Amino acid sequence: MSVARPSTKMIATEATEAGEQHLVPGVAPITLADRLSVLAAQPMTPKRNPAAMQKPCDIGLFDPVARNQTDLMDWLSSGG
Repeated sequence: MSVARPSTKMIATEATEAGEQHLVPGVAPITLADRLSVLAAQPMTPKRNPAAMQKPCDIGLFDPVARNQTDLMDWLSSGG
């Protein structure tokens, strides 16, 4: 009857809040840089009301539905 011997290879470990944990061979631990890059890729949200939607910029030059806008070149040529 053969007895299984423990492997003589060093198994990589990672220190976590729960204690020392063994890593699966070929799997790298998640680094602080990995965690920060995930957070940086998230869209920005307001702190007070995270569900708030951005208001449209529909005033002045950026108002696409305003009927009383004057073209800038026309305004300059009239002596504006």
